[in-house]
Amino acid sequence: MTSTGRHQTTGLDNSTFNILIALGKEAQFLYSTIDTYRSDAEKANRSDLVNMWNTIKEDRQRHMQMLRGALEQEAKDEKLRK
Repeated sequence: MTSTGRHQTTGLDNSTFNILIALGKEAQFLYSTIDTYRSDAEKANRSDLVNMWNTIKEDRQRHMQMLRGALEQEAKDEKLRK
């Protein structure tokens, strides 16, 4: 990151870059990892853990919606340009 508030490689505002990174991390966890954890809990007959993973998945889906909304606003504000 530079002192000008832009990411060195992408040229995006740091805030925009942060949204993109967070969106990728949330998606990775939500669409691959969490289902594995939930499946393991099901195999172990741990309904308490299945419920916990389901709750976490719902929370992460809300996070994804928030991040997508923020990214849409960045696009409207034309902050996705270099």
